[in-house]
Amino acid sequence: MLLSSLRTTLFCGCRNATKGFQHSSRSPQLRQWLVKRGQSTITVEAGASCAPAAVPSLATNRIVGRWLIGCSGLVVGAIVLGGVTRLTESGLSMVDWHLVREMKPPQGQAEWEAEFSKYQQFPEFKIMNHDMTLPEFKFIFYMEWGHRMWGRLVGLAYILPTVYFWRKGYFTRSMKGKVLGLCGFVFFQGLLGWYMVKSGLEEKPESHDIPRVSQYRLSAHLGSALLLYSASLWTGLTLLLPVHKVAETKSLMQLRRFAKGTGGLVFLTALSGAFVAGLDAGLVYNSFPKMGERWIPDDVLAFSPILKNVFENPTTVQFDHRILAISSMTAITGLYLFSRRMLLPRRAKIAINLLTAMAYAQVALGISTLLLYVPTPLAATHQSGSVALLSLAIWVLAELRKMPK
Repeated sequence: MLLSSLRTTLFCGCRNATKGFQHSSRSPQLRQWLVKRGQSTITVEAGASCAPAAVPSLATNRIVGRWLIGCSGLVVGAIVLGGVTRLTESGLSMVDWHLVREMKPPQGQAEWEAEFSKYQQFPEFKIMNHDMTLPEFKFIFYMEWGHRMWGRLVGLAYILPTVYFWRKGYFTRSMKGKVLGLCGFVFFQGLLGWYMVKSGLEEKPESHDIPRVSQYRLSAHLGSALLLYSASLWTGLTLLLPVHKVAETKSLMQLRRFAKGTGGLVFLTALSGAFVAGLDAGLVYNSFPKMGERWIPDDVLAFSPILKNVFENPTTVQFDHRILAISSMTAITGLYLFSRRMLLPRRAKIAINLLTAMAYAQVALGISTLLLYVPTPLAATHQSGSVALLSLAIWVLAELRKMPK
């Protein structure tokens, strides 16, 4: 404001001086310089007063899109690391939760023994790991600690750039709502993770089963992570990939609906895998294609009421996961065959071809994991494959989306 007033005063002085020099022919060059200086000052002031606020552009959309794709990659890392933590039975090694304090693991022998002593008070040690040594405890502790620290890294990767991009004006109004939703979901995911762990730390005197977290909470934790990943990937892809300019035919609309249904089926199959993991259902019938000697085992409806079998009977949970996996593969095959009859953009064809190949690879991984009694490396690869399959389904949907009106 002070600078503006000073410039205005200077300009007025220049105008007066110019008028005074108009009657003098002694300094024509000085007179011209003063006139030009006054005009340039007015131009600068007018430009400064009319300068528009920063608005998102194609370049800023690319920056935001790449950031969201990067965040989705970090979420994949959290999902895979969480699966390995589950497979190595490390998830109950940290028996309390602190946002900042637990970021520093135990340092000396005394701190490690104190942490081990806390773990010994809970059911997993008493029932399952009563002969565990301190070095063995350190391994499972670091597995869970690494998973939690990765989760905090994910949170920072969402929140800090959000603040920066918001201040720089990179977000549209609709994008602001989406980004706030993603950041809120990250916070919710962290709380849900601890809520899940608490279920495995509770004393259950009436049960002599191996201590494990609730399969309901495990499925909610994985499901929310998959939703966060899907939303981040979808938003990032829509910012980075231009919409194809193709005619909106009836066949294209049918293909788009088919792709949406297939994507939903892939998501549901991945979510059902959480119930398989939560109940160790991969260890009840290690044969394929039959379950034991039968196509439908006798104990598939052993629990009462019947609906309870879907979520708590390991046999039924494995049976359902098999049906969903085969249904997903069949639907993806149908999508591929349907797309072959249509003239689609090259990127869309590549996405559908990769989705089909990944579906068959994922089924092969699942069968191998089952027949080999769930070895940790193969089981972790199978879980990663489910995320890869979901990613390709989202890519297909992004390629087939409508032109905005």
